[in-house]
Amino acid sequence: MTDDAARMVAEAVARLAPQTAANRLVPRIAEGTASRDTLAAFVLEQHHIVRADRFSFRHLAQRAGTGTEAAAFFAHLVQGEDIALERLAPPAAACGLDQVAVRAYEPLAGCQAYPSYVARLALTAEPAEVVLALAANFAAWGGYCATVGRALRLHYGFSDAACGFFDFFADPDPDTERLTHQAVRAGLAEGRLPGTADRHGRLLQSYELMFWNTLAD
Repeated sequence: MTDDAARMVAEAVARLAPQTAANRLVPRIAEGTASRDTLAAFVLEQHHIVRADRFSFRHLAQRAGTGTEAAAFFAHLVQGEDIALERLAPPAAACGLDQVAVRAYEPLAGCQAYPSYVARLALTAEPAEVVLALAANFAAWGGYCATVGRALRLHYGFSDAACGFFDFFADPDPDTERLTHQAVRAGLAEGRLPGTADRHGRLLQSYELMFWNTLAD
C-alpha cells in the first residue's frame, strides 16, 4: 500500500498542476515589477486566510476521528498555520504595515474564495479526499512561495526574516509528506479514495489561482 499511496499522491500532483501561465502575479514578483502595495495586500489577505484555514483543519481533524491517520495529518497542518501566522509579522513590517493596518484591512472576495472553499470541504467532504486534494494544491503553493521568496530578496530588499513565511511553505517538510502518505494509505485501505478528490483538488487549484490573479488585477 505504501507504493500505491505515494503513487496516488504523485499522480494527483502532476494531474492537477496548474498551467505555468495561469498565475499572472508570481511572474511579476519574480521580475520585480509588482508594486509594494500588491505585496502588502498579499500579506494582509494571508492574515485572514491562515486564520480561516486553521479553523478548517482543526474541524477536519475532529471529523476524521481521534487516532486516525487523517486526523494526524490535519493536526499537523493546524500547527503549521500557527507557525505561518507568526511568520507574517516580519513581511508585514517590511511592507510598512502595523497592527492597526492589519485589523482595518477589508479582504477581497477573490482572495478569500480559497479559504471559503476549504471551509466547505471541512464541513462536507470526506477527510481522506481532502488530504489528497490538499497535497496537490500544496505542491503548487510551495512552488509559488519559493519563487516569491527568492524575488523578495533579489528585487525588494526583504531580509531573511521577512521571507520566512514564504520559506516555510517552500521548504519540503518530510513530516507533512509522511503524514500525507499515511492518510492516503489508510483512505485506500478503507475504500474512501479516490472518490471526488480530483474535483476538490481542481477547485482548490482554481481558487488558488483566483487569489493570485485577484491581487494581480
